[in-house]
Amino acid sequence: MSAAGVLFGCFILLLLMGAPITVALGAAAMAAFLSVGQDLSTMVQIAFSSVNSFPIMALPAFVLAGALMEVAGISRRLVKVAESMVGTVDGGLAISTTLACVFFGAISGSGPATTAAVGMLMIPAMIKRGYDPGYASAATASSGGIGIIIPPSIPMVIYGVVAQESITKMFVAGIVPGLLISAGLILVHLVRCRGKNLSQGMLPWSASGLLSSLREGFWAILAPVIILGGIYTGFFTPTEAAIVAIFYTLIIGIFVYKEISFKGLMKSLETTSWLTGRVLVIMFTAFAFGRLLVQYQIPDMIAQWLLTVTSNPHMIWAMVIFFLLFLGMFMETLAIIMLVTPVLLPIMVAIGVDPIHFGVVLVCCCGVGFSTPPLGENMFIASGIGNVTLEEISLKAIPFSLVTIGAIFLMAYFPGLILWLPELFGY
Repeated sequence: MSAAGVLFGCFILLLLMGAPITVALGAAAMAAFLSVGQDLSTMVQIAFSSVNSFPIMALPAFVLAGALMEVAGISRRLVKVAESMVGTVDGGLAISTTLACVFFGAISGSGPATTAAVGMLMIPAMIKRGYDPGYASAATASSGGIGIIIPPSIPMVIYGVVAQESITKMFVAGIVPGLLISAGLILVHLVRCRGKNLSQGMLPWSASGLLSSLREGFWAILAPVIILGGIYTGFFTPTEAAIVAIFYTLIIGIFVYKEISFKGLMKSLETTSWLTGRVLVIMFTAFAFGRLLVQYQIPDMIAQWLLTVTSNPHMIWAMVIFFLLFLGMFMETLAIIMLVTPVLLPIMVAIGVDPIHFGVVLVCCCGVGFSTPPLGENMFIASGIGNVTLEEISLKAIPFSLVTIGAIFLMAYFPGLILWLPELFGY
């Protein structure tokens, strides 16, 4: 059997046996190396080169910044600002949840972190005010996916490293798609909550109330302004921005809000260690898998097969999007990016797609995966908070997923939605 056959055979077999994606990737790569008589010390070299990158430093830093902002009281104040912006419109609290995810996503860069931070506050509040627990949990899980689209975004950092594209340009390109998907989710809330009298307990919109919440949450709102403003003006790189975010959060949490405790600090470090460790192991195994894909020209073979099926760019886009959505149901976001970028990017470039355009669509498809079973990390988090079954959340999340998928096709077929802002900034 060829090395490619061993690689894919072992990978699929291990997945069918229920092995974690990291084990499946690593073991398949090892089997392929052994089948061609290559020394396994190559795996060690790949492990080192996969993490020996300056942009990768942004990963643990952004995770730590997001965890610290939760214990520093910044996320709670962002939620309050979102509530004051909406008032008593139908579905106002659900809309506030979407806006809060946009605000927190502009800090954390993580879908599960956004879902956990916002969900802990908003899901109980929605249930208390008459929302169906399944709907409240599904709304939060779906909105949490915006956390990886609104910059800064951890998956965009990983894509930038793998595709050797500008991370700053990826961040700028993600703004409009994030806002477009947010608008779609808000529209769903307006339609589904209309006439259900779910605004009890919400304060009516008023300029004084909005100003009061803005005044109280001034330092919280300033966090994404400083982080994103520094990146887009070129004052510091995305990696440096992540370090700035950590120090800013510590200063605000200790000296201004005075809510960071030693216990909270330790919890943030524990969360960061667990998430970062898991991501780096996935990166190493996916790098080894990807090395073999390139070595045996598997991406070229897949590209040639796709182009024999159809040469229509719209059809190729549709096939790629459905393929990515399917993978998102079973695989982690970062594993998908590491695995499919070397395979699909050459195909898309060959039909004239800008790598930044493809990267943003790829990340948006991964965002849907956070709220689709059976993997759906955001759904697990939301179901635990709302105390509802995954089956119930899955059904209630279908309209949100369909609207998001519609937005993704819109972005794929109209690249200007993604690329005009980077061009405006001169990237």
